Amino acid sequence: MVREIVVYPDKRLKQVSKPVESFDEELHTLLDDMYDTMRAKNGVGLAAIQVGVDKRVLIINIPLEDIPEGEDEQPRENTLEMINPVIVEKDGSTKFQEGCLSVPGIYEEVERAKHVKVEYFDRHGEKHVIEDDDFLAIAMQHEIDHLEGRVFIEKLSFIKRKKFEKEWKKRKKAS
Repeated sequence: MVREIVVYPDKRLKQVSKPVESFDEELHTLLDDMYDTMRAKNGVGLAAIQVGVDKRVLIINIPLEDIPEGEDEQPRENTLEMINPVIVEKDGSTKFQEGCLSVPGIYEEVERAKHVKVEYFDRHGEKHVIEDDDFLAIAMQHEIDHLEGRVFIEKLSFIKRKKFEKEWKKRKKAS
């Protein structure tokens, strides 16, 4: 089921999400709905708070490259489901153009760690560790920020942030 996306400046995006304690059917339904929602909105990742659920749950599905015409570039089985993720190691620095389903139509260059190592649980409560120093590392940091009540635009410089706020207000008035 496709759920509604919480859009900036909704106060829920400032909430720190609560740890998941039950790896039950309710969690599985949330994960399935998050996948449907992410795909319907052409996203790469989604945190539960973005659909109004303050749980430490996120999903990421990096589109595949060089796929045959008509094949799914984001097959469900490639979805990384992360419950209670924790960055245990990060180093280096890189800049990447980011966007967000909760801040539609805005893309800005953001500085993040180049390499991250994350511990998390899957939908069945099994612990995993993943490391990356590519786009997945950026996506994991972006989505984990949502669980901490942060949106990527908060990482912008003061001047870029002011420009964003002005543009966002203008856009909201027009809609």
